[in-house]
Amino acid sequence: MKIGLLVGGDSPERDVSLSSGKAIHKALELLGNNVIVLDTFNGISSLESKILNVDLIFNGLHGGDGENGNVAAYLESLNIPFTGSDQNSSKICMDKDLSKKLVSDKGIGTPKWIASSSLPSESQLESLGLPIIVKPNDQGSTIGLSLVKDKIEIGSAFKIASNFADSVMFESFILGREITVPIIGSNSYSIVEIVPKKNLYDYECKYTAGMSEYFCPADIDDNLSKKIKNIALRIHNLLRCRHYSRVDFLLDKNNKIWFLEINTLPGMTKTSLLPKSLSADGFSFNDIIQMIIDEALKN
Repeated sequence: MKIGLLVGGDSPERDVSLSSGKAIHKALELLGNNVIVLDTFNGISSLESKILNVDLIFNGLHGGDGENGNVAAYLESLNIPFTGSDQNSSKICMDKDLSKKLVSDKGIGTPKWIASSSLPSESQLESLGLPIIVKPNDQGSTIGLSLVKDKIEIGSAFKIASNFADSVMFESFILGREITVPIIGSNSYSIVEIVPKKNLYDYECKYTAGMSEYFCPADIDDNLSKKIKNIALRIHNLLRCRHYSRVDFLLDKNNKIWFLEINTLPGMTKTSLLPKSLSADGFSFNDIIQMIIDEALKN
């Protein structure tokens, strides 16, 4: 099969996409495909002639147009099949505020939050308590994220997040275990628990080998594990994701499950969480890539 692999782009997650792209490229070729690597740095429309000459686009982008629905919309306009969620689902999931509202409306727990393009009032912020997480509303990889423990730090945290998005999310900090659940097709896979070396699972801890420990399957009893995985699949379906995703949660000391966000194009680097989970379930990286392709060819 002739596959166009989208990588790079111009989002703050460009380097992550390039790393994912290398691993995906290798797997695609080992699976016997003819692969054309397409860097969208100058815009996807500049690649139209090449895109029209492939059987399938594998979307290896992270953040920006690659994940916010713009690339999906363009590919849909060309009637080119591609991996990952469609434009509508991508837009919803990239918007942390909107996705949290939709999930919360269905009775699924999520930390209290405010999303705003300006600094909220003191009374609004007090309703969240301290500490709080301040982050861009539509970025991934914890880019622009700050953990604020003192209210005098809120202004600077807001400024940092504002460098990456027009809307900033202020979210109550929940002390708990960081866990994530990958979805491929209609199945959820082993829960990964992340234990960062620092007090926050930030960009450095995500993408630097040795900066985090990962436990998979996470040490969670079977009934609770099944519940978490079912909630993850429910969120995936609620937000109309397709092919694959990864759902991030916190599990507090009382074993209450808190939804944080969903990733429609989760990382595929050596330290990425989805491959770790599937590996624990007996799947190779090549298996994962083939599973995603198979899902894309279904719809």
